[in-house]
Amino acid sequence: MKNQPTLDPSFVPAVLWNRDFQNRVQQSGGGEPFVIVLERPGGSISRFDTRIFSDPEVGQLGECVRYVERLLKFLLWQRGGAIISLGGNRVVADQVAAHYQPAAQRSFDCKFIGDQVYRQPLTFRFGSVDEMPAARETTIQLGRHLDGCRIGFDLGGSDRKSAAVIDGEVVFSEEIEWDPYFENDPEYHYRGINDSLKRAAEKLPRVDAIGGSAAGVYVDNEVRVASLFRGVSEEDFEKRVRRMFFDLKKEWNDVPFEVVNDGEVTALAGAMSTGANGVLGVAMGTSEAVGYVNPDGHITPWLNELAFAPVDYRDQAPVDEWSGDHGCGAQYFCQQAVARLAPVAGLEYPDEMGFPERLIEVQKLMKEGDSRAADIYDTIGTCFGYSIAHYADFYEIENVLVLGRVTSGEGGERIISNAEAVLADEFPDLNEKISLRTPGEKEKRHGQSIAAASLPALEN
Repeated sequence: MKNQPTLDPSFVPAVLWNRDFQNRVQQSGGGEPFVIVLERPGGSISRFDTRIFSDPEVGQLGECVRYVERLLKFLLWQRGGAIISLGGNRVVADQVAAHYQPAAQRSFDCKFIGDQVYRQPLTFRFGSVDEMPAARETTIQLGRHLDGCRIGFDLGGSDRKSAAVIDGEVVFSEEIEWDPYFENDPEYHYRGINDSLKRAAEKLPRVDAIGGSAAGVYVDNEVRVASLFRGVSEEDFEKRVRRMFFDLKKEWNDVPFEVVNDGEVTALAGAMSTGANGVLGVAMGTSEAVGYVNPDGHITPWLNELAFAPVDYRDQAPVDEWSGDHGCGAQYFCQQAVARLAPVAGLEYPDEMGFPERLIEVQKLMKEGDSRAADIYDTIGTCFGYSIAHYADFYEIENVLVLGRVTSGEGGERIISNAEAVLADEFPDLNEKISLRTPGEKEKRHGQSIAAASLPALEN
């Protein structure tokens, strides 16, 4: 590394590890092809072609398995998929698939993506490279509809926002505090969301469409996994939460009604406000939330849950307490990263102090010019620069929109400047192509609401 993270010097960037692996494969004679294919319900297919050492069981088996397993882990959380096809060396394929079984190392991924997101077991298929299906990517034609009288809403862990929008102009917006995480009564959530819709509707002559964003995974308006409802029992989730937005749509006279992940709406808001596409939106808040608008200006049916995607390949990388995996994005690009790095910087906080409060304290020190706080933000920024380059191996990126409470103030400026330094020093081709920016004040106030309200198209 030309740019070493100040407080995390043993960080092993995934992008450099992968490139070194590929360079050595080429030097060995070119290796042999290997293909990862992810199929999602509805018929969309993602395909990733790569190369591994020829006859890896002779000497490089462990390295090839690690390379393919980390690729698969990233692709699963980036693009999603219920059926995984591995084409190429069967020994490597079998060992990778063995990780993703209900009682194996990746049992969390197996259950979360298979049972909860796609509601079917994660299934593996094997074959030759020639037998692997071709990619069949689809996009979602949502957003950029500004005609008529619309309501936009955004559901967060500490507040819910709503706005009334007429022909693209916000005529009313409101933010109401709530505490949904540990509420076990699904009616609390339903009534709260509906109350925000009613308050916005009072400012409109009529309601033509409703669009919303929320943290979690939503498939065709159905709630699959969402931390907002973590307090609701599985039985009540199935009965009242999973199809909650269908019930709300019915209550609102079946007007066009769309709900998607908040990261997708954030990226869409950035694309709409700047007129640019190829936008990767990264929100560093409670966790790492990501959304993507492709170069054609469309969002995709991908998961884009990069909080669980690996960015650090060292053996002793920080462990994600939820999934149990090492080196995933949530430990580097959100308030968890600030809390993890604070004691390394020499800042000690009591165990009972929550991560949001620790972040506030670090931000105060940053305002005072404390070098320990600066080291924390510099470290996050350096790791982020290498991770942007890693993301660029999987996304077509022209713009990175950086936001979230971790990026507020001078600390956010240091994150971006350090990330830009990494791109300039290590990846000059990407540095010329990718622009990093933060949302403007108008975009912060109204961009998310307008983008959410614009999701549904009006019916003729």
